[in-house]
Amino acid sequence: MKYFCAIFVLLIVLGLNATNGYDCKIVQFIFGDSLSDVGNNRNLPRSLAQANLPFYGIDFGNGLPNGRFTNGRTVSDIIGDKIGLPRPVAFLDPSMNEDVILENGVNYASGGGGILNETGGYFIQRFSLWKQIELFQGTQDVIVAKIGKKEADKFFQQARYVVALGSNDFINNYLMPVYGDSWKYNDQTFVDYLMETLDSQLRVLHSLGARKLMVFGLGPMGCIPLQRALSLDGQCQNKASNLAKRFNKAAATMLQDLETKLPNASYKFGEAYDLVNDVITNPQKYGFDNSDSPCCSFYRIRPALTCIPASTLCKDRSKYVFWDEYHPTDKANELVANILIKRFDFMRADDGTSNAPSPAPDLAPSPDDN
Repeated sequence: MKYFCAIFVLLIVLGLNATNGYDCKIVQFIFGDSLSDVGNNRNLPRSLAQANLPFYGIDFGNGLPNGRFTNGRTVSDIIGDKIGLPRPVAFLDPSMNEDVILENGVNYASGGGGILNETGGYFIQRFSLWKQIELFQGTQDVIVAKIGKKEADKFFQQARYVVALGSNDFINNYLMPVYGDSWKYNDQTFVDYLMETLDSQLRVLHSLGARKLMVFGLGPMGCIPLQRALSLDGQCQNKASNLAKRFNKAAATMLQDLETKLPNASYKFGEAYDLVNDVITNPQKYGFDNSDSPCCSFYRIRPALTCIPASTLCKDRSKYVFWDEYHPTDKANELVANILIKRFDFMRADDGTSNAPSPAPDLAPSPDDN
C-alpha cells in the first residue's frame, strides 16, 4: 500500500500503424503499486494487500469492488481518459490475451509492491518491480509470437511506459523495524540503494524497448492518515516526508543521467510533492473539508488499515482527500490528474471526440444514508 503521491502522468500521443493486418495503437505499459493497481492483487489469492471488499469501487461502474484501492478512478484512469487513451488491462485479468495487449497495453501494478524485492513482504503475495519487469518480458514473447519480432520491436519501442513506485519501500520496509533494511541502512544509504536498484531496472526496460518513459516522484508520505494515526500528536511525520524529498532529488538526477547515456531514451521525472502537499495543507482551497483522516474508517478505531463492509463512510466523499489510511478519493485523484495535465501541457490523443469512458461519477449514497 502506499501514498497517492507517487502519482504518474502519461506522455502519450496516440498513433496507428498497420502491423501484419493489425491496427497496432501506441499503448502504455504501467508498472506500479496500489495507486495504479487495477485488479492484479485481487487475482493473487494469498495477497493481504487487497481492495476486493466493499466499499472499494463504490463510485466506479456498477459500484462493486474492481481491484482499485479507492472509491472510484485512479489518477492514471483519469489522465488516460481525458487524453483519449484506452485503459491498460490488469496483467492478471481473465480477459488478457494478445489482442487485448495490442489494443490496450498492460498494467502490471500491484498493491504492496516496491522497487525492492523485500518490500511489502508481510503482504505475502505482491509483484515487486523486478517481478513486473519479468512479466513484461513474458508479454513481449507472446506478442512476438503473434506478429513477428520486427513488428513487435516497433510496437514496444513506440509504446509509452510509466514507473510509479517507491513509497512502499519506505512505509512498508525501511520505516518498519521488522524489516532488515531498517537496521542495515541509514536514510542516505537506503536512498542510494533504491537508486542503484531503480537504475538497473530502467536499464533492463530500455533493453526491452522502453524508449519513452516517465517515473513519478513521491509526495509527503508523512501526512497520509496512517502516518498521522501512528504519531503521538496526530500531525504529519516529518521523517517520512523528508525521505520522499531525498528520493525525489536523487531520482531526478539519476533519470537525467540515464537519458544522456541510453540511446534514444526520453526519460522524464514527474515531480508532485509540492502540489500534493498544498492539497493536504490547504484543503479548502481545493474544495475539500478533510485532508487528515480517511472517508472509510472503522468507527473511531485508528488506524483501520483497510476499508471493509463493517466500515463507516463519510457523508460526502467528494469532500475528503483520503479514501482509506493510504489512498486518495476519486475526487482527489481527479484534482491531481487535472492539475498535472495542465502542468505537463498534455494534448488529447485524438481529434477531441474520444469515447473516454470515465466522467466524474455521481457519488452513490453512503450505506447509512439509505
